[in-house]
Amino acid sequence: MAEKKLRSIARNKKASHDYFFEEIYEAGICLVGTEVKSLRMGKCSIKEAFIRIDNGEAIIYQMHISPYEMGNIFNKDPIRPRKLLLHKQQIRKLQGQITQQGYTIVPVEVYFSKGLVKLKIALAKGKKLYDKRHDIAKKDQRREAEREFKVRNLR
Repeated sequence: MAEKKLRSIARNKKASHDYFFEEIYEAGICLVGTEVKSLRMGKCSIKEAFIRIDNGEAIIYQMHISPYEMGNIFNKDPIRPRKLLLHKQQIRKLQGQITQQGYTIVPVEVYFSKGLVKLKIALAKGKKLYDKRHDIAKKDQRREAEREFKVRNLR
């Protein structure tokens, strides 16, 4: 079985805190050469990014890719809208889902897969405040249990 070679560039940690992920998709991104070079150097942020579907195309907004230092005139705007490469059927399915109350499309991670830049996106439903508190409490309990286990094994 062939193993996928993945190298993470940027992750949206806040997304898992704010949303429940229903479905996860892998999408390509339309980029220019200097943007790819900048991504290879790890200069990318998707913290403020969001995805919309306009005219049957998925587009990511506010994804920041820092300008490549050696790029001079070939550099593009760091936060320009970029087209996502998804199948038409996937886009139609996402379009139908986000018309429902509370659903949105969230960028989760940018990574290299077999030399190509990919974006992991999720169909997500927003968490309520009590859900967030519950998740934090579960994390604290798990962390405390691991700490107890570690202390017992050291003796």
